[in-house]
Amino acid sequence: MSGEAVVHVVDDDAAVRRALGFLIASDGLPVRLHESALAFLDAVPEAAGCIVTDVRMPGLDGIAFLRRLRERGNAPPVIVMTGHADVPMAVEAMKQGAVDFIEKPFDDEIFLAAVRAALDCAGRAAAQGALAAAVRTRRASLTERERQVLDGLVAGKANKVIGLDLGISPRTVEIYRANVMTKMQAESLSELVRMAISVAQP
Repeated sequence: MSGEAVVHVVDDDAAVRRALGFLIASDGLPVRLHESALAFLDAVPEAAGCIVTDVRMPGLDGIAFLRRLRERGNAPPVIVMTGHADVPMAVEAMKQGAVDFIEKPFDDEIFLAAVRAALDCAGRAAAQGALAAAVRTRRASLTERERQVLDGLVAGKANKVIGLDLGISPRTVEIYRANVMTKMQAESLSELVRMAISVAQP
């Protein structure tokens, strides 16, 4: 699967799938149709974009689908479609990670606005993921001593204290600190600390 931001429609009702596919395509968005949650999971190992799914489906309902996506990791934003009687189920879907739910019947523009918002959310998440990967790569390029200096900076320690901890002079700490800033591509100490925190293991 390519990294193209596709709108995946998952619904066991063929007529609904076709209608939503036509609506989404008419808005200029790439769309792919799936007859069930299991069919989606089999066909799409990694999805870029967003998912629109019915909450009530045979085999694997919307709630179980969300749980399965979360277990796979890096789940795209999910919009759940629901009938009026299924609103409590849709609320549960939100608790399981859905970004929005839409009650049937819905206005086309409201639906498309929700889809665009989900794609925007997916785009931001992808950008953040790419940045985090780049930061991890930069951090991996640091020497052991540079990582020790970085850890000291993240802990809020002054150069003098870091030097005492490591048994080196404050001037040497400054040199390591400059190397860390260059390798991490940080323009300020605050940016460096944010980078380090963003990829820190929980």
